[in-house]
Amino acid sequence: MRNETLRFLVLVLFLFLCPTLSWKKEEFRTCEQTPFCKRGRSRAPGSSSVIATDVAISNGELTAKLTPKDDPQSKPLILRLSVYQDSILRLTIDEDPSLSPPKTRFQPPDVLLPDFPSTKLWLPRLTSEDHGAASSVRLSDAHSAVLRQHPFELFIRHDASSQRVISLNSRGLFDFEPLRHKSDGDDWEERFRSHTDSRPYGPQSISFDVSFHAADFVYGIPERASSLALRPTRGPNVDHSEPYRLFNLDVFEYLHDSPFGLYGSVPFMLAHGKTRGTSGFFWLNAAEMQIDVLAPGWDAEYTDSLIALPSNRIDTFWMSEAGVVDAFFFVGPSPKDVLRQYTAVTGTPAMPQLFSVAYHQCRWNYRDEEDVEHVDSKFDELDIPYDVLWLDIEHTDGKRYFTWDRALFPHPEEMQRKLADKGRKMVTIVDPHIKRDDGFHLHKEASQKGYYVKDASGNDFDGWCWPGSSSYPDTLNPEIREWWAEKFSYKNYVGSTPSLYIWNDMNEPSVFNGPEVSMPRDALHYGGVEHRELHNAYGYYFHMATADGLLKRGEGKDRPFVLSRALFAGSQRHGAVWTGDNTADWDHLRVSVPMILTLGLTGISFSGADVGGFFGNPEPELLVRWYQLGAYYPFFRAHAHHDTKRREPWLFGERNTELIKEAIHVRYALLPYFYTLFREANTSGVPVVRPLWMEFPSDEATFSNDEAFMVGGSLLVQGIYTERAKHASVYLPGKESWYDMRTSTVYKGGVTHKLDITEESIPAFQRAGTIIARKDRFRRSSTQMANDPYTLVIALNSSQAAEGELYIDDGSSFNFLQGAYIHRRFFFSNGKLTSIDLTPASGSNRRYPSDAFIERIILLGHPPGLKNALIEPSNDKVDIELAPLWFLRARAPAVMTIRKPSVRVGEDWTITVS
Repeated sequence: MRNETLRFLVLVLFLFLCPTLSWKKEEFRTCEQTPFCKRGRSRAPGSSSVIATDVAISNGELTAKLTPKDDPQSKPLILRLSVYQDSILRLTIDEDPSLSPPKTRFQPPDVLLPDFPSTKLWLPRLTSEDHGAASSVRLSDAHSAVLRQHPFELFIRHDASSQRVISLNSRGLFDFEPLRHKSDGDDWEERFRSHTDSRPYGPQSISFDVSFHAADFVYGIPERASSLALRPTRGPNVDHSEPYRLFNLDVFEYLHDSPFGLYGSVPFMLAHGKTRGTSGFFWLNAAEMQIDVLAPGWDAEYTDSLIALPSNRIDTFWMSEAGVVDAFFFVGPSPKDVLRQYTAVTGTPAMPQLFSVAYHQCRWNYRDEEDVEHVDSKFDELDIPYDVLWLDIEHTDGKRYFTWDRALFPHPEEMQRKLADKGRKMVTIVDPHIKRDDGFHLHKEASQKGYYVKDASGNDFDGWCWPGSSSYPDTLNPEIREWWAEKFSYKNYVGSTPSLYIWNDMNEPSVFNGPEVSMPRDALHYGGVEHRELHNAYGYYFHMATADGLLKRGEGKDRPFVLSRALFAGSQRHGAVWTGDNTADWDHLRVSVPMILTLGLTGISFSGADVGGFFGNPEPELLVRWYQLGAYYPFFRAHAHHDTKRREPWLFGERNTELIKEAIHVRYALLPYFYTLFREANTSGVPVVRPLWMEFPSDEATFSNDEAFMVGGSLLVQGIYTERAKHASVYLPGKESWYDMRTSTVYKGGVTHKLDITEESIPAFQRAGTIIARKDRFRRSSTQMANDPYTLVIALNSSQAAEGELYIDDGSSFNFLQGAYIHRRFFFSNGKLTSIDLTPASGSNRRYPSDAFIERIILLGHPPGLKNALIEPSNDKVDIELAPLWFLRARAPAVMTIRKPSVRVGEDWTITVS
């Protein structure tokens, strides 16, 4: 009892001190303190002496054995090479199961799409190359995959040019440590600070080099708070000596410019260059990973011993603590091609409900029902729309999830219904740590069923988190995921309603008294899997189980909304993510853009950063600028730590309230455009917000620009990241012009413009040649805007032409999968605007019915003198007049407008202007 009391007091002291502490570097391992990383970095280029033998075609795959050249009697590794539709190449390397390794090495299940294996193509034959020293197979009409046998090397070649695209082990750094049985005298333990890792199977790391050819920059491998383009981590004149670390961690108040790993890991890297385009590499592995981007000249002292390679390449070095090689190569060649290929493997982003694309108001914590009602009513009083109000951990009964503190929230159903009456939702937090309290039914049931992660001795793992002594459900196990999903039923989650959605935090997993604030690596999961093998995917499985729970709760009718802090490859299929515990300073505002862009490049499109910063108290100017930028994040949520001052939009003076309100109004006006982009992401994998180079892949000036970004293909946004800024330099790519979204001023493309900046907005532009849809009437929430009319903004290019799309469905159900949606393409050319149906031909019962109409059509860039517009097939004429570009803004410029054409958004029509 005395020990339990002492542990409790230590925890209380820890929690008391936490809010005042900053990130402590010494709590986390460096590469030098991580044996597999230190060993990997110590190897010289060319040190790999592995050769490929017994190369053959078996069951439609290329197979081979990999054996050390100097030890032909050692156990070989088994290599398999397979080709899939859309030019996807898969490489697996593992121990030979016929030679009885100590256990089966772990491969993360349920990450690849269930249908992906069915897209495998049958390889009919091998082609011998280089006098039998290499074998090749066709990857596509344009590419071949070549396996060089001595020394082992794999590369993809563009056949017409004979140029390489991606290669593996061209620098001779491949290493694969086999699992071993422990013998007397073996000391495999690893120690860090006060923690010991038993490592029962010894070192089991894998490492290899990957080279991207004809590449100018590499991107990807989130999550990290650093630049979009990955900077070299090793070599001459390199500032960052640490590799990029992929290891999901609860990092308190993270640094804004660091290769250090954060809450999520996606081991997917893209390369892009002006001459060749884009390629990608994905390693499906959930163990800790360390990745070096190697600067030119990093291998100078070894150059004479290496295979000669072209100079226009970027070398990278990948190291993992455990797992197998299960790697995928994507040849592009365009950026969007690579995203399509990658998401064909891991899945496209789920289609969100419309409400979740709108504005969210959150704080740790809204105190009680009275506080909730006050915040809600204040938004209405000031005519500021919002869609979701969030409750953090303090709403529960003693940090017991699926419960309510009945003293503070005595009527949770009524509270949710009051919000729902205005079209609003509520989100509550549900974390993976379960309070070890014998009186808590969830803990009692999990203990009895054996559903917790085990420690190295086979007992329920007991760690410390917000409730104190806690255990963690083993959601790797499908049975336990099913059990967890049932907890979200209305029967089990007493006080929940259909308008309640879920937030998963701390699911890295966070363990306050664990090594590096996480779970010990030798903890045990379903099937005897060590935690080291699946660490980076633990939060992914928890996120999956929670999303499944909301699906079950709604009997599969409504799309779930679950926000997760931890993430892994495939997280995009289960919900949204955010960038975690940022800080209220200008550097964190700036780094939010490359963080969100990087997530989008790796398939995770629905992401955002806490507006205003989680820690600290933003000055009014910073908060306003953050709202102005956050209005263009895919996920738009304000959030704050409980030690910060309250910061609802009305607490910073009347003028700042108006500026924040205007930023939120911009988001609501653009909801039709954002929702259309989410559908594009759902069908193609192309992210909602994009680096400039995704839309302008040949423009070298865009390759390292991560202060500006594209929202879809039509809008460019430039953040303001310095205090009291009066001017901003904005590069507008391309040959066509751009229209200032606020003033309609025209700016030339391909030029950097020095612009005057005011407090009213950040620079945002519509690309000439595009059409976007808006909704200009403002309600309390997006739900109440459902039947409101649309405005089309046509930004004409130098040919007096433009086009764009609009997607509409019911905003909540899965009926769109059966064709219940509207998808229109708008063309303007030769003075005529045409609406074309993009939905497949089908019966009327599959259509989404809508009475919404278009009330305004704005023409930007048309020569003056237009008088009227002829609408067909009704044969009506309406006037063209000058009207405000925006109704929500004072002093909005007057622009050429077709008022009340009264055409229905879901019908075919043409409008001719004269």
